[in-house]
Amino acid sequence: MSQKKILYISQEIYPYVDETQISNTSRYLPQAIQEKGMEIRAFMPKFGSINERRNQLHEVIRLSGMNLIIDDSDNSLIIKVASIQAARMQVYFIDNEDYFQNRETLVDNKNEEYDDNDERSIFFIRGVMETIKKLRWVPDIIHCHGWFSALVPLFVKKGYVDDPCFKNAKVVYSLYDESFNKPFNQKVAEKLRFEGIGDTEIELIKDRGPMDYTNLMKLAIDFSDGVVLGSEKVDSEIVKYAQDKEIELIPFQSDIDKLAEDMEILYNKI
Repeated sequence: MSQKKILYISQEIYPYVDETQISNTSRYLPQAIQEKGMEIRAFMPKFGSINERRNQLHEVIRLSGMNLIIDDSDNSLIIKVASIQAARMQVYFIDNEDYFQNRETLVDNKNEEYDDNDERSIFFIRGVMETIKKLRWVPDIIHCHGWFSALVPLFVKKGYVDDPCFKNAKVVYSLYDESFNKPFNQKVAEKLRFEGIGDTEIELIKDRGPMDYTNLMKLAIDFSDGVVLGSEKVDSEIVKYAQDKEIELIPFQSDIDKLAEDMEILYNKI
């Protein structure tokens, strides 16, 4: 069996942000999977709160410089990278002056969610996809962590469905005990328009109603090949929705080594 390539797209990875269930899993699962002989790449947003000097981030000039158009607005894509030496693991960061450099994380310093988190998420996801294309690295599995990555399954299965880098990729989505208060901008469906995401897809997304946390998770599940319970407590409505879809559903596992074993089995199965 050829060496599988796993792409991890996470909203947060420790030690670049504080320790949470998501940031710890996003830090230690890729390392454990890499130690099992698989090839990994890991991406997260370059939030403004991340100290570049202390964490030794540097820009990857050959990957930067592309412009991504979101809602008729041109946005410059900057790619940075850092290494977690203990894990022999590189982390790529998606950066942009407007969306990330002068911001905190997903909330500001008053703990208020940013009004344009929908656009920030879209930019992050498309930035990852375009960077993977530039790297000419073809993932077998794309494993997403945190709601900021929840639109990845849609983009993989619709937006980039004909792209050689992604057309055969399977998507795994991890559900966590998290949420957000502000539903996405009511124009978010139109902002998603891209390649294979056309009028039909836009109308179906609009028909779901406001893009609140629950609807966003359901959208992620609809286009995923496997779902993992990343926290002990996940919203029961969302878990039931995943169960009803009859796709692979992996129960919560607190031990990272056992989780890696479960993931190795899932990655090979799907």
